[in-house]
Order: sequence, then structure tokens, then C-alpha cells
Amino acid sequence: MNYFSEDELRCKCGCEVYLFDDNALSILNNIRDDCGFPLPVSSGYRCLNHPLERHKGHVGAHSTGKAVDIAVEFKDAHKLLKVAFAHNVPRVGVNQRGVMRFIHLDWCKDKPTPTVWSY
Repeated sequence: MNYFSEDELRCKCGCEVYLFDDNALSILNNIRDDCGFPLPVSSGYRCLNHPLERHKGHVGAHSTGKAVDIAVEFKDAHKLLKVAFAHNVPRVGVNQRGVMRFIHLDWCKDKPTPTVWSY
């Protein structure tokens, strides 16, 4: 089953480009299925002109189409982490403070793996 639309995973800088990786999407759908609750996407693919990618000075995970930020908190964040680790997601970022809480999942094997970080 496909729980995620191209619209929610496409770049939001205004270009509307959709280049999300099919393998990452398949794993993300399996994670959503195992979680049993919606996984709202706060950021999917980001082109190199996206403001959050331009300032980095390097190719970020989102611009590869192999990364997603999921807007979850509290018990849903805990469950998402548990399920993501069960699916061997190699890179996980956690932001669980303030109003913009999310879990970052990515499958960029050209970046250090496995790893977990906080924002």
C-alpha cells in the first residue's frame, strides 16, 4: 500500500520537483504500515535551490531523494523510532523540542552510517 502522495514528498521551494527514491518510499510505506498511524511529512525531497539545502555548502540527504522528516511527537515519536530501527533505517535525526518536532529518516549510504543525531 502507498500511504504517501507525490505532492507531500515533492520539493516545496516552488519548483515542485518530485525525485523521491522508490526504494526509500517502499521502506517508508512499510514503516507507516507497522506504525499503524499517519506519518505526516514535514519535508521530503529538496532540490539544491531549496533554502534549507543552499546554505549547507554540500549535498544534503533530502536533495538525494532518500530522506524524509516526519512530524511526530511524544508516544508516536517513540513508536516511529522503534519501528524505524526494526526496519534498519541507517540514519536517524531527532528533534523533539519546541514546536517543530520531527523525526528525520534517511537512507543515504554515502554519508556516515549507522548514525543517530539530535537537532
